[in-house]
Amino acid sequence: MPPSGLVWGGAFLLDRLIADPWGWFHPVQAMGWAIARGTQLLLQIARSPRTQRLGGGLLTLLLLVGSYLYAAGAIAACDRVHAWLGMSARVILTASCLGARSLHLAALSILEPLERGHLEEARTMLGRYVGRDTDALDEREICRATIETVAENTPDGATAPLLFAAIGGAPLAFAYKALSTLDSMVGYHRQPYTHFGTIPARLEDAMTWLPCRLTVFTLALHRDRPFEFWRRCHIDARRDPSPNSGWSEAAFAWSLGVRLGGTNLYRGVPRIKPYLGPGKSPLTPATVRASLKLMQQTYWTWMGIVLGCYVAKYGLQVFLLGR
Repeated sequence: MPPSGLVWGGAFLLDRLIADPWGWFHPVQAMGWAIARGTQLLLQIARSPRTQRLGGGLLTLLLLVGSYLYAAGAIAACDRVHAWLGMSARVILTASCLGARSLHLAALSILEPLERGHLEEARTMLGRYVGRDTDALDEREICRATIETVAENTPDGATAPLLFAAIGGAPLAFAYKALSTLDSMVGYHRQPYTHFGTIPARLEDAMTWLPCRLTVFTLALHRDRPFEFWRRCHIDARRDPSPNSGWSEAAFAWSLGVRLGGTNLYRGVPRIKPYLGPGKSPLTPATVRASLKLMQQTYWTWMGIVLGCYVAKYGLQVFLLGR
């Protein structure tokens, strides 16, 4: 198998085996530190909406370029020592950008106390991963929030890093991970990020646009009527103000037969999200487990297709050389 295929397979295996272990250093920690310090400094300087938008754009540029150069430099330095060390660096950096296993474990940390009837513990765990208020959520609403989180994060935590790693290797996947981290920290329509987070949020939306739709397309391939499934997702997604999350949540909702969306509270302030999906099936812990299977199904499909392409390409090269 060619090196790119080895990197993909190795990164996938590493993510499956250890995910993001608590207590271990992770590149996202360094990204988060840089984002927090940069945001604090730039917000002290930038006072007007225009300068805050420019400040957010500057931080985005510096973070993306810095992350890309860091990954490329680390790989180049390891390559000089030994080819296999360079290969290992590529695998580790690519695996650090994958979030499917971590997303799965996060959902299970909510689901397991919920299945035992420990609502308070489930609410506490859910509050670690979502921005909405969780203190008064009942079982149905906890299930809805968990499924929405899995659906929304499947593109940017699983399929998008795989796509960018296939296009530009570990450095491009690493840069996308930095952008996704930046958006998760400052891409909010509230103070002090109302203007500062505009450019990071829009750029992250643009970069996730294709992976998100490819994720929906992948789920459609597993349906009996894929074109009808796509049409229904398109109709529902148009109601959501987000260019991406509406698509992925609609795809999960129609796959599971549930209805997502509704009223969420953010610091006591209600925000209404459009309803997505048919609402034929109830929102239960079993449905949450089914959503995790959907995510894994998408992830495995992508891995199979891309690794299959690598193997086919390598086999063709061997065949041509043999002639």
